[in-house]
Amino acid sequence: MTPTTRRSALKALTGTAAVTAVASQLSASLSAADQALGPLKGRVRHSVCKWTFPDIPLDQFAGICKDLGMSSIELLQPTDMETLGRHGLTIAMCSGRGAKHASGVAVGGIPRAWNRVEYHDVLLEAAEQQIATLASLGLPNMICFSGNRDGLDDEQGLENCAIGLKRLMPAAERHKVVVCMELLNSKVNHPDYMCDHSAWGVELCKRVGSDHFKLLYDIYHMQIMEGDVIRTIRDSHQYFGHYHTGGVPGRHEIDESQELYYPAVIKAIVETGYTGHIGQEFQPARADKIASLRQSIAICDV
Repeated sequence: MTPTTRRSALKALTGTAAVTAVASQLSASLSAADQALGPLKGRVRHSVCKWTFPDIPLDQFAGICKDLGMSSIELLQPTDMETLGRHGLTIAMCSGRGAKHASGVAVGGIPRAWNRVEYHDVLLEAAEQQIATLASLGLPNMICFSGNRDGLDDEQGLENCAIGLKRLMPAAERHKVVVCMELLNSKVNHPDYMCDHSAWGVELCKRVGSDHFKLLYDIYHMQIMEGDVIRTIRDSHQYFGHYHTGGVPGRHEIDESQELYYPAVIKAIVETGYTGHIGQEFQPARADKIASLRQSIAICDV
C-alpha cells in the first residue's frame, strides 16, 4: 500500500470541488514546510532576527531554530546567550547598548547616534562596555546606526560619524569585535535616516579605515533605496560585514510573492567568499510562521 503523505492527501482533497479553496490556502504552507526537510548544503550559515517572531518565547524559538539547522538568533543582548547557549546557538549580530545623553534624550538607536558629535562621548562609553562584554562571550559583531539627518547635511554627518567611530576602533580592534552600521531605507520605514545608501556607507568605511568597522547590508532596505543589489554586493563586499533579508515590498516572505530572486542574491554573496551568517529579517505574513522560516532557509541554502 502506498503510504499517505501530506502531499498525497492534499492532492486527493483537491479532487473535490467542495474543498478546492481550502486546499489552495493550505498548499503554500505545506510546500514551504516540505522545502527544508532535507540536509542543508552547508555553504550558508543561517540566522534569524528575533524581533520578527515576537510571539514565541526565546527558549522555545531557540529550540525551533536549532531543529531547522540554524546556528544563530540575532539582534539580542549578550545576556540572552545563557538561553541560546543551552541550544548550541550564538548571536551573529548583537544589539548595541543604549545610553542617555546629558540632555535627557536616548542615544544609540536609529534616530540619534554617531552623526552628532555631541553624542560621541556617551556613545563611546556604552559601545566600549558592550564590545568588552561581547568579546568575553566570543560574539563577533555589534550593530550601530548613523542617526537621522534632522537638518544635518550628508557630508557633515559622514565626517561626524568618522570622527566618533575612529575613537571606537581601538577597543573594537583590541577585542576583535566588528562594529557594523546598518544601511536602512529612508523611503518607507525610517524617514530621514542618514545611512540610507550603500555609497555613503562605503565612504564612511574608507574614512574610518579599520577592518573592524563595516556595514550591515540589508538587502530589503537597499532594494527599496537603490536596487542593483547583486552588482553592489560584488563591487563592495569587502565593506559588508553582515547581511539581512526581507521581501520587497512589505518585508514579508522572501519567496515568489515578492520582487527579488533570493537564490541568486545569496549565491552572489557566497561567491564573494563571505563566511558569516545570513540573517532572516522578514515579517511572516502567513499564519504558519515557522513554515515561512523553513522556506526562507531552503531558499537561501544555495
